Amino acid sequence: MANGNSSSYTTGMEGTKRSEEICLKFPPNVISPGLAALLVQKDKHEKLMDYSGPRLHFQMVVIFVLTQIIHSLLKKLGLPLFISQLLAGILLSPMVFSDQHSLVNISEDSVAVLGTVGSFGFVFFLFLSGVKMDLSLTLKSGKKAICIGLLTVVVPLVSCMTTIKLLHEEGNEFSNKSFFLAVTYSGTSFPVIHCLLSDLKILNSELGRLGLSAALIGDMLTLFLTVFSLWVKTGFEKGRKEALIDFGLAMLFTVIVVFVLRPVMKWMVKRTPEAGQIKDICFYLVILAFMMSPRFTDLFRIYFLYGPFIFGLAVPDGPPLGSALVEKLDPVISGLFLPIFATTCGLRFDLSYFKNSNLFAYHQVLGAMVALIIKFGVSLLVPLLCKMPTRDSLALAFIMISKGIVEMGSYSIMNDNRVISEDIFAHMTIVIILVASIVPILVKRLYDPSRKYLCFQKRTIMNSRLNQELRLIVCVHVPGNVNSIINQLNASCPTRESSIALDVLHLIKLSGQATPLFITHDKQKKTLSSKSYSENVVVAFEQFERDNWGAVSVNVFTAVSPPNLMYEDICNLAMDRLTSFILLPFHRRWYIDGSIESEDQTVRTLNFDILEKAPCSVGILVEGRRNLKGSGIRYPLSSDNSSFYNISVIFLGGQDDREALALAKRISQDKSVRLTVIHLKAVNSLGVILTENDRMLDSAVLNDVKQSVCFTYIEEHVNDGPETSNFLQSIVEDFQLIIVGRRYKTEDPQTLGLQEWCEFQEIGIIGDLLSSADFIRNYSLLIVQQQQQRTV
Repeated sequence: MANGNSSSYTTGMEGTKRSEEICLKFPPNVISPGLAALLVQKDKHEKLMDYSGPRLHFQMVVIFVLTQIIHSLLKKLGLPLFISQLLAGILLSPMVFSDQHSLVNISEDSVAVLGTVGSFGFVFFLFLSGVKMDLSLTLKSGKKAICIGLLTVVVPLVSCMTTIKLLHEEGNEFSNKSFFLAVTYSGTSFPVIHCLLSDLKILNSELGRLGLSAALIGDMLTLFLTVFSLWVKTGFEKGRKEALIDFGLAMLFTVIVVFVLRPVMKWMVKRTPEAGQIKDICFYLVILAFMMSPRFTDLFRIYFLYGPFIFGLAVPDGPPLGSALVEKLDPVISGLFLPIFATTCGLRFDLSYFKNSNLFAYHQVLGAMVALIIKFGVSLLVPLLCKMPTRDSLALAFIMISKGIVEMGSYSIMNDNRVISEDIFAHMTIVIILVASIVPILVKRLYDPSRKYLCFQKRTIMNSRLNQELRLIVCVHVPGNVNSIINQLNASCPTRESSIALDVLHLIKLSGQATPLFITHDKQKKTLSSKSYSENVVVAFEQFERDNWGAVSVNVFTAVSPPNLMYEDICNLAMDRLTSFILLPFHRRWYIDGSIESEDQTVRTLNFDILEKAPCSVGILVEGRRNLKGSGIRYPLSSDNSSFYNISVIFLGGQDDREALALAKRISQDKSVRLTVIHLKAVNSLGVILTENDRMLDSAVLNDVKQSVCFTYIEEHVNDGPETSNFLQSIVEDFQLIIVGRRYKTEDPQTLGLQEWCEFQEIGIIGDLLSSADFIRNYSLLIVQQQQQRTV
């Protein structure tokens, strides 16, 4: 039966009453009998879309299809997906299609169901945002970040309130409403800025880290001011006593979360084995507590959206609990529920709201614009006073004023609860769309972190003297990388005359956290913190330093960042430490029988990024095959030279091969190392694509090898790739380490026919051949690329 419910309420701003009549059907139809059953039934008045289940599914399909169509057009302009979701909602709203003819059957009951699903996603998003945030970083933020975070909230807030007060004399209305709205106009949203930096792939850049730190400070201040403004509102409307009661209840809720719930969750984490997964029962208990948090916030008189967020802040970030929550929930929330919520926000928008706009709404919008402009000015001025480059300061200013799903959700909920009028909501929607569209484009134009990698100084091994300290970075992903890297460094026999300044960078995937970390491990600190990173790596390389005292100096760093942005940490460290060579582990490891022990495609992608962007020379180490138990094997030495470590350079020509030879010559300075240079020459040189300059340089370095009595030089003439393969198969067993140049996208007569069989482009044709299953490989392989000369 249809039950007409008439409800009247007072809008939050105008103080006028508006009566609406909403007709809903009880009991609601949820599950349809099926399309076939509806077609054959006698009552033709019932339609498939009268049932909430099929209608919700159809609405979701239409929303996602329309969003993807819009985004496919707008992403070429650099607009984020959030804008496409909002525009999809506006196109599906009654403003474009009337209630009766809307594509998604927009009616009160259908909006209620769709809006509930979307709001569920928004609450989950706030909870996960709290889980990802690490409040301890607020204490570690630099003075610059603290100043930017505080001033970009306080100064715009004062400016906004002053503007509204001058424009609109309203007595107590100013205190109990405008202060709360001024906080929302001036506030900073950490989740929005984090999403922006992630989309622009500058999350762990220097500017990104500063923006995140400032946003974290600003978000915490905004949270406090918002709660404080609600207490002020309560004090003016209900009296000082009620405000004090609200304050006491809020403090009690905070005490329960901090001193009861958080210790319980820490106890769960302590009971989890190291590097293990959190127990399912613990995971479900946390989810249950989250689902109950909105109800508890209602009991404690706290704004219901802050309950899940504050509870998320109490969850220990990172593995095992925080990362488990994010990894399991974030894909479905960000991929399904949150887009629906963004679209339902767009469904609320209607241009007709502007016709009924009053003077108060115009004053509020003007105050919001003043807050936005002042926020931009403060965000620009503070970095400039700190001697930050102008382009970077402008980019940071745009980052700090960015708007997104948090602001849109807040205004939508305030509109639903009649805290703001519909015309204010319409104005603020336009502001959010404009700011969220312009900011990513301008930040991308202003800030390109790869510019600083354009190094005009030669940072290669060829340009380093043999008796000069070699600055080297080695990257570690898994414990197995440590032994293989140390073995190769030991084989190079570093001496005081030819020392190594070794920087070890342990790369860890950012999981369950929003803020990337870069940690310098201080040798003087003997105690490790409760959240220690890279302990085994630090111990192993410190022992290596002691074993080679005076010849090797070691510094260990840890970078916790998203895998697709790890190259930023490596390149930044290389720039800061004036590095000449970066050593990367190969993404695949084999057992001795040729079967694959482990493989990580994210490591392979990272290697490609480093090869493309590194400000110095790069090497990729392909380990020798390991026994089935996974322990390292001792490389067999040749019977004639059992006391020597034999290395070989496969030389075809070009800058990468010259760099490989320079590295081999540096390693072979020790008497226990024997170097063999194998020069593969084409029988027919017509197809050789080397320039005249390359030929001259190749001839110079080879003449030096030929004249030296310390090296063995072998010259082999081959016709094509198969002959090269056969020759290499006959000699590789004599060596423990083979060094080759990458020679990317270079195919000579010596490699003719091998390119089409090349599986791993990052290690070149010869490197791929030597690492293939056709070679019985107990040797390690090092592929070298000389510093690339790039232009702006």
